[in-house]
Amino acid sequence: MKPLLLFALVIRPPLGLDLYMPVPDANPLTPAKIALGRKLFFDKRLSLDGTLACASCHDPKLAFSDGRKVARGIGGAEGTRSAPAIVNRGYGKTFFWDGRSKSLEQQALEPILNPKELGMTEAEVERRTGLKIADVTSALASYVRTIRSGNSRFDRYAAGDQHALSDLEKAGLAVFRGKARCTTCHAGPNFTDENFHNTGIAWQDGKLADQGAGEGKFKVPTLREVARTAPYMHDGSLATLEDVVDYYDRGGNANPGLDEDVRPLHLSAEEKLALVAFLRSLSGSIRDGK
Repeated sequence: MKPLLLFALVIRPPLGLDLYMPVPDANPLTPAKIALGRKLFFDKRLSLDGTLACASCHDPKLAFSDGRKVARGIGGAEGTRSAPAIVNRGYGKTFFWDGRSKSLEQQALEPILNPKELGMTEAEVERRTGLKIADVTSALASYVRTIRSGNSRFDRYAAGDQHALSDLEKAGLAVFRGKARCTTCHAGPNFTDENFHNTGIAWQDGKLADQGAGEGKFKVPTLREVARTAPYMHDGSLATLEDVVDYYDRGGNANPGLDEDVRPLHLSAEEKLALVAFLRSLSGSIRDGK
């Protein structure tokens, strides 16, 4: 896999994401493939009973998340994890909360075949669409690579506009980078280290309710558009950004595998307020399909 040098001719990254996107040699981006992928993303024929599409769990109005604690599939079946927001996923290295997919092409296929999600078979997908399953997943992955968030007020501030953030948000940025140590995991242009950490959320009643990627570790999500993607964590157990800040401030849930960087922060009420204000400044504009 290598960066696609022609990518800038197809879609222009928004402010804050001026970096190459890794695109597989076997699935180069083309306008036609992106357009097909967008059509399929909203196509309810990809669910067994014709009631759901990819967009049902990844709603553009909710920054491509769904606002539920856990994902809901055909027949009202509920999963055990929340549907992650998929903005800027084209820059990712692994996919799903447990990182089990190593490419967007593989990631696109799993919900289609999952009996608790869209409930299809490869043969039925091909029959309904008239396309080979590889062409369906290639198109969907191509479209997802165009779903990008940028141009947030933070991005404008980082680009030199000193008035883009309020004094409270600037104070929150200082807490984010300093006392709260958020950049330990939420680093880089996408505010994620693309790694897996045990933050204690899965530790319930003296045991791990979900092993995640192993030992209760879960993928660090992007913080871009985080104000639009509640509830939070892999199980949707924290309803608000304030809840998330309080959770980390008290040091998470103690357990044998807890990351050493998760420990009490002792933030003041003012620091918590500022930190949440800064997190809200990471909402920007979302582009897709171009």
